[in-house]
Order: sequence, then structure tokens, then C-alpha cells
Amino acid sequence: MGTRHAVVMMVAGLLVGLFWASRPEWVADMRLWRAVGDAAFVLLAAGLALGPVAKLSVTAGRLLPWRRQLGVWAALVAALHALLVLSGWARWDLGRLFGFEYIPQLGYVARWEPGFGLANLIGLVALGWLLVLAATSTDRALRGLGPAAWKWLHSGAYTVFHLSLLHSAYFLFLHYTLSFHKNPPEPNWFRLPLVVLGATVLILQMVAFASLVRRRAARTAGV
Repeated sequence: MGTRHAVVMMVAGLLVGLFWASRPEWVADMRLWRAVGDAAFVLLAAGLALGPVAKLSVTAGRLLPWRRQLGVWAALVAALHALLVLSGWARWDLGRLFGFEYIPQLGYVARWEPGFGLANLIGLVALGWLLVLAATSTDRALRGLGPAAWKWLHSGAYTVFHLSLLHSAYFLFLHYTLSFHKNPPEPNWFRLPLVVLGATVLILQMVAFASLVRRRAARTAGV
């Protein structure tokens, strides 16, 4: 394992530990899979922020090579999050994962929370795409696919981020509300950091794009 992979792996473990320690009031299984999921989102956001930052700052551009390792470990940690949810809460029942469950009070299987299944489907699509990106984040894949095809494939990384943001936002802002069939828990403290991280990546993208357009316009005017 390369040095960068080892460093990012340790950072991922530290993030999981910090998220775990921050929610002692939660039950152990939910506490674990949420800690892992939040860590994956932070790694993904950090990796995607490096691209536009590198376009805006030569100094920050020196960190750009770390983007590959951040993306790979974001995918691995996100896959662990999905496995924990599937094996723990959903018990490998896809119907339950997508919001259908037997309700004793009703006596039949019902969709017990609007939006729950769609949010999980969005998460699975994001995970599948992220795993493809991680699997092709190698020099060998770049040579095999060719620069143009590889760049086109990896341009979807921001779409993965947007899907991950929607998936996370549902569980932070919509799922655990008074409409839930159980007493809702206290609001998750990660709400504000999620909004800040999501907005930061989006703003960096827009600023980097505007900077690129200005530089190209300046070059064209100078010709």
C-alpha cells in the first residue's frame, strides 16, 4: 500500500472514530453505520474540492495528487456503510430497504415512510457509480480507456457527489420527523456541516468555472 493510501486510510478511520464518539446516545448499530456513512461523505467532499481549488491556487494544486486516494477510500468506506445497513438494519431484505415493512398495527406490508425507498435507491446508485470510479482510478485504467474516455467517465464524480448529498440530506432533514411512526430522535448535529460541505464544493466549482471562462476570454482578446 502506498504512503498516500495509508495516510487516507488512517484519516478515514479517525473520521469514523470521531463521528462514533460524537453520538453516544444512539444505539450501537445505527451509531456505527451513520459514523461510517458520514466519514465517506467527508472524504468524497474533500476529494472533489481539490479539483477546483487546484485551478484557483498553484500552492493548493500540490495537493491534487491526493484526490485519487481520497476518492478510492470514499468508495470503500461508502461500501462498508451500505453493507452495515444491508446486513444490520435491512437484514438483506430489499423490500425493507426500499421502505416496505410489515406493520403489526395494520396487519399487512405497507410503505411506512414516504421518500425512504427513493433516498436509499439514490444512495445505491451513487455507491455503484462511485465504485466504478474507484476501480478505474489507476494509471492502468487510464491507459486502457484512453485519456478522453477516462476523463468522460470521471466527470461523473460530481454527479455522484450531488446524489450523495441528496441521500444524506433526506436522512438528516426529512426522515426523522413527526411523520415518522416512532418518536423522532434529537436532530443530528451533522446537519449544518453537511450543508456547509455541500455548499463549499458547489461554490468552488462555480468559482473555478468562472475563473476558467475569464482566462480563456482574456487569451482570446489578446490574440
